[in-house]
Amino acid sequence: MNCGFVALIGRPNVGKSTLMNHLLKQKISITSRKPQTTRHRILGINTTEAGQAIYMDTPGMHNSEKRALNRYLNRTAETTLLGVDVIVWLIDGLSWHEYDEVIFKKLEQAGLPVILAVNKVDKVKDKDAILAFFAEAQHRFPFEHMIPISALKQTNLEQLERLIMALLPEGGLIYPEDQITDRPERFLAAEIVREKLTRRLGDELPYALTVEIERYEEHPEITKIYAIIWVERLTQKNIVIGKQGEMLKKVGTDARYDIEKLIGNKVYLQLWVKVKKGWSDSERALQSLGFND
Repeated sequence: MNCGFVALIGRPNVGKSTLMNHLLKQKISITSRKPQTTRHRILGINTTEAGQAIYMDTPGMHNSEKRALNRYLNRTAETTLLGVDVIVWLIDGLSWHEYDEVIFKKLEQAGLPVILAVNKVDKVKDKDAILAFFAEAQHRFPFEHMIPISALKQTNLEQLERLIMALLPEGGLIYPEDQITDRPERFLAAEIVREKLTRRLGDELPYALTVEIERYEEHPEITKIYAIIWVERLTQKNIVIGKQGEMLKKVGTDARYDIEKLIGNKVYLQLWVKVKKGWSDSERALQSLGFND
């Protein structure tokens, strides 16, 4: 069997979390159209007859390091390259961006086999343009493989899986075959709440928003979850709560439905919104809120 770790890297919002969820055939990473939705390193474990691929979904690599949170996201993405066996670099469309030059340098330093996956090819009408882009890319870096995919429409994902598995080293299973992630349900519940906030609020969403599970109680008939939504300013708190509490109520309903599907039990979910000034620019506050990958 082939078993090993696979880093999914790329700029923010290129579809890394969507790709991992479809490779696992189960939702582990939260997704949205808003950049930097992924904030933590999340393991997704896919065990098949051919072996075990352990995917590592990472925050998007980006230039901005204005706040402690931005620096944390970049550190998390970069340290994921340590100790992996294969890198899948996901890009969006047939063009390079400014920060891609930095990624090229990091890949050269890593010295690992790299697969270039061009996402959202269903939007590319000129297929010859894909071949031309791949020819140019091969001159820039010695990619092991280059493949056009659509993570959302699951185009060429089986072929991508075969390419990844062939590059992984031989060995026994690293995780039990029925395990799909290294994250506890408590963590996944917080992420689901944050996803629903991201999707409901859209452009109004305060960037400096995070979710902390204060209590997680498992009972035979019901699981009780008490969560705090942290923002940085009172005006942000008002946005999250909404008029007469309607926004918070909708977020809670959406999140409870997905959490119940995840854990297979009825859920009681209580949400509070609290202000912690400057938490996104404080290393100590980040540590206390669980940013410690």
